[in-house]
Amino acid sequence: MGRKIHRVKIMTRQRSLFPMVFSRMVVIFCLACSGGLVWSQEQVLDPINNVDPWESTNRKIFAFNETLDRWILKPVAEGYNFVMPDIAKRGVTNFILNMYEFNSVLNGILQGKFSGAATSGGRFIINSTVGLAGLIDVATPMGIEPQRMDFGQTLAVWGVDTGPFVMLPLFGPRTVRSATGYFVDTYSSIPAWIEDRYIPWTFWTIEVIDFRASLLQSEDLITGDRYIFLRDAYLQRREFYDSGGVVKDNFSDFQETDEEWEEF
Repeated sequence: MGRKIHRVKIMTRQRSLFPMVFSRMVVIFCLACSGGLVWSQEQVLDPINNVDPWESTNRKIFAFNETLDRWILKPVAEGYNFVMPDIAKRGVTNFILNMYEFNSVLNGILQGKFSGAATSGGRFIINSTVGLAGLIDVATPMGIEPQRMDFGQTLAVWGVDTGPFVMLPLFGPRTVRSATGYFVDTYSSIPAWIEDRYIPWTFWTIEVIDFRASLLQSEDLITGDRYIFLRDAYLQRREFYDSGGVVKDNFSDFQETDEEWEEF
């Protein structure tokens, strides 16, 4: 009798998970499709291909983000830096990056970069086991270098245009293409598939704090108009990332390291 009840519970759980998984895949598909429609219409309206046609609105959102950062996020990041030893912060960063190796595997397959996908899969297995759930990057010293790939890059490989620059509330600078990719990657990441919603939200919160803390020492490099500086820096780095390291211009989504591939 007990076995029958247990079997019924498992079957019920599997049925309840199917609508959740299916709905996520529908959302991912709609985001990818709708994103392309939005900026293709904008390019028709903007024949000179201005990268920031929504600057007026973007600046208002940027001001909101700056206020939020000044009073909440930056103080929290500074406290995080003060409390956490360097080795602990490195472990947290490694754990976060290891989680996103799964996304690199998926995007590598979608881009036809099967060697890169295999490398990311190998890194994930090694660091998740020998590296104590990813807290220690064991794979890199072994010569297995990171192959960071996200869905924004996948869209670029598929020939989807970058689209206008957009400043998102809370999420910061993006292009329409990279914004679409960001949310697709979020919905397809390992934490997103965990049914207990407390776990993924905790993971994403720590991810934001850890990344903001990594930028504290770079703030002195910002000069002039902060909006223009951060916009141009983001667009250049995103172009560098999407093109696989091919730079198309000389003017001046991360620091130039393999580890810090996350966007602003």
